[in-house]
Amino acid sequence: MNTLPSVLIAGWMRSPVAPVGGALAQLAAHELGAPVLQALLARAGLAPDAVDAVVLGNALGAGGNPARMLALAAGLPERCAAQSVDSQCCSGLDAVALAAGLLQSGQADIVVAGGVEAWSRAPIRQTRPRHAGEAPQSYERPPFAPDPARDPDLLQSAADYALAHGFARAEQETYALQSHARALAAQPLQTPEIAPVAGLACDAYPRTMTAARAARMPVVARSAQDHTDGHALSALTVSTKADGAALVLLATPEACRRHGLRPLAQWVGSASVGAAPETPLLAATLAARTVLERAALRQQARLTPGEIAAIELHDAFAVQGLAFCRELGLDPQAINTGGGGLARGHPIGASGAIALVRVLSQLQTQLEAGPWGLAAIAGAGGIGAACLVRKLLHGPAMKNT
Repeated sequence: MNTLPSVLIAGWMRSPVAPVGGALAQLAAHELGAPVLQALLARAGLAPDAVDAVVLGNALGAGGNPARMLALAAGLPERCAAQSVDSQCCSGLDAVALAAGLLQSGQADIVVAGGVEAWSRAPIRQTRPRHAGEAPQSYERPPFAPDPARDPDLLQSAADYALAHGFARAEQETYALQSHARALAAQPLQTPEIAPVAGLACDAYPRTMTAARAARMPVVARSAQDHTDGHALSALTVSTKADGAALVLLATPEACRRHGLRPLAQWVGSASVGAAPETPLLAATLAARTVLERAALRQQARLTPGEIAAIELHDAFAVQGLAFCRELGLDPQAINTGGGGLARGHPIGASGAIALVRVLSQLQTQLEAGPWGLAAIAGAGGIGAACLVRKLLHGPAMKNT
């Protein structure tokens, strides 16, 4: 392994996450992301003029260039490059991977990357008429596979998977209850990673829940063969629609020296993969395995999942988290120790970047744990993304604001 890593992580920040229609509902994507970017640079002690590029994941902005809007709204120089990424749920994590590539290829020295989703302000979608006299057709989601038979509703796919692989509703609800409990307990510890936005300083969705209340929550998806709802998905076991943002500051070693940045972690590698569109929830597992295999092949690290100190999966469904742990040989207690996407909500284009911010924060606070962290996420259409990072054990902390 190189003693001087080529891509260093010099800071990270995120917004609170709030359900659609909640505290962040009036903010456009750039308005939501700008306070986070400004807080990130202030925490790192970096002048805005030093940023070469912004790479931003966004899934629901319906075109334009949200990265450029964010860069200008946050006061970055006009010369700052701006690239927007749309790989749906994987957008935020893919954006960070692409930013690392800019550094490794010599196209930039300092890049801010991550994701922003203002789901509450998402445009109303319609298809344009093909023929005169045909009315526009409104739609909620676009197709994610050209063959409709391979493009199931995501909730339905998860419910079918739960029945086929024996994940009972009660087991899913236990997992979800744990996620909310962990998120509530961890809120004081997560304050340093959150830039308050619109008066909100912590995630709004985590709730105090009981098993009795969970059992009364409505079923939102069931398999056609599940006649007793024994493996159905309830409202508690599905991540809610949300608004949020997360950004990471990446730099080369030379740029860190030049600007006095104090890196806290190393970007080791990433994987963006494709899997079966019929079961998109499994793509996160494939991405996690792939990034570990690549690290071993490059002699960066030979790790099993159980040797990783901080693992964050954006669990859009409880059954996804359970399947991820089963396939990788993990106890569900080992992942999402501060609550996962089930407890925060799902700001689509930002969720992967939020998972990475959570990993980086955990590595800094878990002083006795190992140095390795993994973030993973799956997306509609059967795509997945994951990354591996390593804490710099002797790196001093960032400057305080």
